[in-house]
Amino acid sequence: MVKLQILLARRLLPSLVALALSGTAPDASAGLRDRLGIGSRTGTADIPTCARPLGSLAVLEPEDRRDWWSGEQLPAPSRLIKAFVSRSRCFTLVDRGAGLELAHQERALGAAGQLRNRSNMGKGQMRAADYALIPDVVSRNSDAGGGRIGGVVSSLIGGRAGSLVGDLSLRRRTADVTLALTDLRSSEQVAVTEGNARRTDLGWAGQGTLWGAGGLGRLGLGGYTTTEMGKVITLAYLQAYRQLVSELGGLPADPVNAAAAQAVSLLKPGRLLADPQGSGAAVRTLEAGQLLYPTGARQGRMWEVDDEMGNRGWVSATLLQQAR
Repeated sequence: MVKLQILLARRLLPSLVALALSGTAPDASAGLRDRLGIGSRTGTADIPTCARPLGSLAVLEPEDRRDWWSGEQLPAPSRLIKAFVSRSRCFTLVDRGAGLELAHQERALGAAGQLRNRSNMGKGQMRAADYALIPDVVSRNSDAGGGRIGGVVSSLIGGRAGSLVGDLSLRRRTADVTLALTDLRSSEQVAVTEGNARRTDLGWAGQGTLWGAGGLGRLGLGGYTTTEMGKVITLAYLQAYRQLVSELGGLPADPVNAAAAQAVSLLKPGRLLADPQGSGAAVRTLEAGQLLYPTGARQGRMWEVDDEMGNRGWVSATLLQQAR
C-alpha cells in the first residue's frame, strides 16, 4: 500500500506543483516593466541619470526608526538609496551620519589646537543640504500569497507518502516602498513616490546591468544584490527612484537663491520708510529685535522688507542682522 502511495505521489506531484505555480507566480507586473522602461524581454532595469545635479541631498532613515532591514539581513535602506543617487548624478550627496560626526571631531581637534598649522578646518565650510530623501517600506512580505499544496497532496494520497510533500510551500515575495523628498528650507514635501515589486519581476530586471559588476554588484550593498528578498526590495526602490527623477523637472536650478530670504532683525530702534530715499512719511516705527522679511529688492544700503503685519517699506542695512 505504501509503495502505491509513493507511486501516486511521484506522478501527481509535478502536475500539482505546476498548477499551484500557475496561480502564484505570474509574469512580471506590467506596472513595473513600464516604470522601469522594460518593454520586452531584452529590456533592462537601470538607474536613471541626470545631466547635472539639482542640489545637495541628505539621505536619512525612516522617521520612526523601524529597523525592518536587520530581520532580512540587509544594510539600512539609506545605503541603497545613496548608491542610486551617486550613480544617477541627480544630486550631490552630503553626509549627515557617521561622516558628519567625524567632521565635528576634526573641528573639535582644531579648536583645541591639536591640528597642524594651515589645516584649513573650521566654521563656514560645510555645504548645506537643500533636500532630504527618506526611504521607507510600506510593506514587505517574504510569504505573501504563498500557497501550501501539501494539504491537497495529503488528502489525495494520505499516509506516509502524503507527509513527504506535506511541508512544501510556494512563496511569492513582495515589497511596497516609498521615497519622500523634502525641501529643507521651506519644509515643503516636494514629492512622494511609491514602488512595488515581487519575486517574479526579478527575471526581467536580471537581464540588465543592475546586478552585475558594472552596476550595484560592485558597491558592497550586501543582501540587496545577493538575496532574493533584497533584490525585490531593490527593484521596488528603483521604481520609486525612477519615478522621483521623472518628477524633478519642477525643481529650481539654483535652490539656494530660489528659496525665500532669511529673516532679519533690528539691532536698534528705527523706522520703516515708504521709499528708499526716505523722503516720504514713515510707514511705522520699529523696535529693536523686531523680525523683518527681505523681499530681495535693494537700493544702495537700503533694503525693502515686510514686517509681520504685512507692512512693506525700506530700512537701512546698517540696522539689520540675521535673525537668530
